[in-house]
Amino acid sequence: MRRDRDRRDRDPNREQVRRPPIPDDVTGEELDVAVRQELRSLPKTLATDVAKNLVMVARLLDEDPQRAYEHARTALRLASRVAAVREAAGFAAYAVEKYGEALGEFRAARRMSGSVHLWPIMADCERGLGRPERALAMAGEPEVRRLDKAGRVEMRLVAAGARRDMGQAEAAVVTLQSSELASPALHPWTARLRYAYADALLAVGREEEAREWFARALEADQQGTTDASDRLAELEGVEFIDALDPDAEEEPEAGSEQEHEEPREA
Repeated sequence: MRRDRDRRDRDPNREQVRRPPIPDDVTGEELDVAVRQELRSLPKTLATDVAKNLVMVARLLDEDPQRAYEHARTALRLASRVAAVREAAGFAAYAVEKYGEALGEFRAARRMSGSVHLWPIMADCERGLGRPERALAMAGEPEVRRLDKAGRVEMRLVAAGARRDMGQAEAAVVTLQSSELASPALHPWTARLRYAYADALLAVGREEEAREWFARALEADQQGTTDASDRLAELEGVEFIDALDPDAEEEPEAGSEQEHEEPREA
């Protein structure tokens, strides 16, 4: 065993993870209380170092996923036996489309914590790996019944996506039809669910209904998480022109000299 470990340590192909810089204003205290509680199993200095990297993962995940991934790999090298670290590493890998790696991290986090909240994104990783049938099978597993409402909606979205991956567009529409879709109440997931339903309707040629649901998605999208406004405008035949784009062509005004200019003789 010792010889094998030494051989791995000397392996020139082993991944080297550098420590990316962290701004001075990051203390690690920004983390959720539950995550900080997990990190208390580590020596104090190490826990602080890991916490700072996890804060950076959260900060950068949307705007700079590659940098978030670097911080996640650093935290993983320092504390791979902490479930919150494995989960953060999974989300960072998912953000840079390393779906196999993400799935491995999510599985590890689930084994450590016993929680099922990662089940929908694990299924979506299967889609990313080109295995929609596995994602669909996961939608029928007992773990889904243990999810909260938000988790069940996420699972429904993943299952509908898997149906479309498999060329089952009509089945995707049916999959998204639910009490959550019909509810007038607004939740953080409402806009995405309505948007997915509108997109599924459009895929099967039900344009009028799609227009209605894109409008309803836009109504619920208070955070701008979807491009429902653009999709709705596209269906309405509206074309937006960037006024700041120097390459945008301007329409000549009616009656202008440009409009009536005759070709010059050579």
